[in-house]
Amino acid sequence: MGFQLRYPWPDLDPDDVAAAAIAVRLDVTENKVEAAEHAHRKGQLVFALGGGVMCRVPNGLWMVPPHCGVWLPGGTRHTNIATANARIFFVFIEPGAADLPDRCCALSISPLLRELIIALSDRMQQDHGTETLVAQLLLSELPRMPLQQLHLPISPEPRLRRIAAALADDPADRRTIAEWAERVALSESSLARLILRETGLTFGRWRQQLHLIVALRELSAGASVQQVSSELGYESVTAFITMFKKALGKPPAKYLSDIMQGSGSAFAAGGRI
Repeated sequence: MGFQLRYPWPDLDPDDVAAAAIAVRLDVTENKVEAAEHAHRKGQLVFALGGGVMCRVPNGLWMVPPHCGVWLPGGTRHTNIATANARIFFVFIEPGAADLPDRCCALSISPLLRELIIALSDRMQQDHGTETLVAQLLLSELPRMPLQQLHLPISPEPRLRRIAAALADDPADRRTIAEWAERVALSESSLARLILRETGLTFGRWRQQLHLIVALRELSAGASVQQVSSELGYESVTAFITMFKKALGKPPAKYLSDIMQGSGSAFAAGGRI
């Protein structure tokens, strides 16, 4: 069994709990285990205290490295893929209980919010769903978290789905856009326009974003920079570190160190919910 949810009430759906916010802990014992696609009436925050999680939604992938979260509005169909030995919390929030977006987004988790999530999870074991001051503080703090760019857009367009699936299966694939165009029976210019129109990114930037998501997943699971560089097909570790630093503002070791310390400035890209 790869996932073990610690619900405070056996066999009870979180959507049936009246509290404005509840938190449950998830222990992962197997690598790359994926839950079946599903949706909740409530919104859901996926928070990684350790290890990493990828959330699949119909139009993309969202990465949840340690001490970050992904917000999934109520009704969003999704699956979660966790690294081995990940420590994850799900926070379920009633619609309208907090000023949160109506779209998926990744966000930093402040040290205060982290402690509130952990405390709410512990408190739920004792209070049996009663709304608490901890929940109220959590709902006040969550909308203040900075947005982060840990998203890979995936189009429903069949040819782009085919390319995305191939690159996800083999991130080291270095075929050029011209070679991909030939494979999906398009001209190079037509494929370039299609990718830009459907994802908002150039082919090179789109593939780089996939590399960043894979890199964060593997680094969060304990892989070395050398191992990740090789898995992604970089000619040297230096080339991989240069790409990572250019995209996220810091080299991998510093980036992960800042995340583990709860730094909200660990990401180069930011914003507010």
